[in-house]
Amino acid sequence: MIVPTSTYRIQFRNGMTFDRVVKAVPYLRDLGVSHLYASPIFTAVKGSSHGYDVTNCNEIDPDLGGRQGFERLSEALKHEGMGLILDVVPNHMAASVENPWWTHVLKFGRSSRYSNYFDIDWSERLTLPVLGKAFDQALADGEIVLRPDQSTSEWQLAYFDTLLPLNPASVTSVADPADPREIPNVHNAQAWRLIHWKDAASHLSYRRFFEVTGLVGLRVEEDDVFDASHALILDLVRSRQVQGLRLDHIDGLTDPTSYLRRLRKKIGPDVFLVVEKILGKAETLPFDWPVQGTTGYEFITALSNLFIEPEGAGAIGESYASIAGASSNYRQGLREAKSLMAEQNFRGETRRLIRLARSSRTDLSEDEIGEAIKEILMAFPVYRTYGQQGALDQQDAAVLQRVLVEAAQHLEHHDALDWIGSVLLDGSQPEFRARLQQLSGPIMAKAVEDTLFYRFNRLLAANEVGGDPGSDPGGIEAFHELMMERQKRQPTGLSATSTHDTKRGEDARALLYTLSEDPDEWTAAVARWRSLNARYLTDLSGRTVPEPDVEWMLYQALAGMWPGNGPDAENTARRFTEYVEKAVREAKLTTSWTNVDEAYENAVKAYAAALVSTENASFRRDLIETLGPFVAAGAVNSLSQTLIKLTAPGIPDIYQGSEASDFSLVDPDNRRRVDFERLARTARRGREERGDDFQRRKHQMIRTVLHLRRNHPDLFEEGSYLPILAKGRRERNVVAYARCLGSLTLIVVASRMMLGDITTGTFSAGAGFWENTVLESPSINGPFTELLTGREVHQDSLGLGELLGHEPVALLMTRR
Repeated sequence: MIVPTSTYRIQFRNGMTFDRVVKAVPYLRDLGVSHLYASPIFTAVKGSSHGYDVTNCNEIDPDLGGRQGFERLSEALKHEGMGLILDVVPNHMAASVENPWWTHVLKFGRSSRYSNYFDIDWSERLTLPVLGKAFDQALADGEIVLRPDQSTSEWQLAYFDTLLPLNPASVTSVADPADPREIPNVHNAQAWRLIHWKDAASHLSYRRFFEVTGLVGLRVEEDDVFDASHALILDLVRSRQVQGLRLDHIDGLTDPTSYLRRLRKKIGPDVFLVVEKILGKAETLPFDWPVQGTTGYEFITALSNLFIEPEGAGAIGESYASIAGASSNYRQGLREAKSLMAEQNFRGETRRLIRLARSSRTDLSEDEIGEAIKEILMAFPVYRTYGQQGALDQQDAAVLQRVLVEAAQHLEHHDALDWIGSVLLDGSQPEFRARLQQLSGPIMAKAVEDTLFYRFNRLLAANEVGGDPGSDPGGIEAFHELMMERQKRQPTGLSATSTHDTKRGEDARALLYTLSEDPDEWTAAVARWRSLNARYLTDLSGRTVPEPDVEWMLYQALAGMWPGNGPDAENTARRFTEYVEKAVREAKLTTSWTNVDEAYENAVKAYAAALVSTENASFRRDLIETLGPFVAAGAVNSLSQTLIKLTAPGIPDIYQGSEASDFSLVDPDNRRRVDFERLARTARRGREERGDDFQRRKHQMIRTVLHLRRNHPDLFEEGSYLPILAKGRRERNVVAYARCLGSLTLIVVASRMMLGDITTGTFSAGAGFWENTVLESPSINGPFTELLTGREVHQDSLGLGELLGHEPVALLMTRR
């Protein structure tokens, strides 16, 4: 197997095509990237901004350049000695008439040759949640019509721009399809029926991806479905145009373990394979998964442990609690968010579980079963278990026992809980267990990542996918423990700092970590800014909007994006207000995606726009002056976390454009098209010692270490991880470790907790700051070469005054 030494994630679509990337391949090779890591490239819904809504698994999207464009990209990568990793979507496809398999199912229902391809409950007609009102009302209002397709002359049902195919027999059975009075008869003759889109949460007859009704679950556990949906993927692997696969949302599958075994058998042992899997605290990948690791969200959590100051985070939490009240209780907020998901957003899925349970235990009431299921779903500390046939394995059984103990504390009667626990453990109700395992993940994801992370705003830097912002960070010791475990469990998993799904860019997060270093200054600044901008608050029926909790969130979000906002004030305002709209909708408190409160949203967005307005001069001056030290310390954090990602156990994944800087907000902001010509100019200026100093340093560091990784792949894949302790007054301000293999040793030294100590115009505190602090490494002696500057370090005792006196990080190499 050729294991990547680094990956570079490209988001295709939004103007990013194969030919655009072909032009960038020489730049990426010069950067040192070994493998391009591509977002989904298969044909998706027309105009898709992400490609996860696949309509044809066996066609490369013409909008990206089609098969010919892909061939050009493949040749360009081959010419530069680079590989390709494809993002594959095995869990779902688009529930769209652009999907020929889905269209055939709509036409012929259960008799369609594709009816078993999708996870549909055929005990009733297929529900299509496309209406904006009840069917009878939409019909009475003339919004539903029958008309022939202009290209095929086949009759179809039209609801505004939604055009649905009809079973041919249903049209021939009526006297005049053009007669509006025939619409109910034709509609009733279909294998599907139209429902209000708001009814999807409580009544949907197919499994969806999370809450997205436009994405229908694919039954890849069936042999014919697997073969049909993977034909092109396997062809690209066998032709050696693709060297690796990234599997999207692996937890959505009925049986991830069997799927991965089947896929591995098809692709062989030499194809690199990683899964998108959110690991909970202390959770590890199942040992029997034939994969190289995850896509690396847990690595971000490890960094937050390292860069968030525990006492400062606690102090910020106290200030936050004084204005946020009950919202500051993370554990209670988690319970409330999960309850909302189980009772409302996934009500239909929960009710299906109740029906399955009742079919076996008619002596138990629906309410008793429903409460037990809800409490189980709320108690899960991880996304799911992976029971196949028979009893759960030891690891999953331990998780479930914890769940049952927690759930029991909230139930008066335990009969239903005891029975459900027993069948989950022994597998005697396989469909029930499979459905619950598939549901616990979406409940967790939507409750935490897409609800609680927008409600609990204590320190936004900790609100990241896979994170646990309710826990105290563990510091240097916890970081070393996580890295040693990572080297043991998944040394070839990806190490991410920014992705297309992160809540904010890596440099924004690095800046926001520093707020924990001076909680008094930050909380005082927020209080001052709230006073300065009080004139922009809105009174909505006696309620002041935005609320203090939301204001607190806005100032953090603005601080995180501010260094990268550029000179375009209008563009900054647009990005910020788009983020604000998403944040308040995801919180689901006053407004949401399904129940929009326009007056509330407009008031919050108006406040946000005022914050970034050039006319708000006094606030802008205060903001810039206050953020100065935080920005300086954040830049040091950024350089430190970049070096750590490049050298710690795992494969560094560079998200498009982040090799320069990434102060982006959540999607769609972080999925903007990258200007590779600008990045190439930045690289050239860096080598000429011109341009933005932070971007120059970051880019040069990445380029240097990625080439080092290409030259010494075994050191990073197989080399041991050895924590190095510092001794002296400034020992808390540095993290250090060694990577050792044979005679080769690499020592990584990175600054941390540097707020207020950075010398103006530099990225370091000066040699005097470090006083007598040294690294304790008795088994590693010089001389060393410092690879980032090229200087020689001859001392046996590694004094930090020399190592970090002029630079925030050091990378030392020696041969014994």
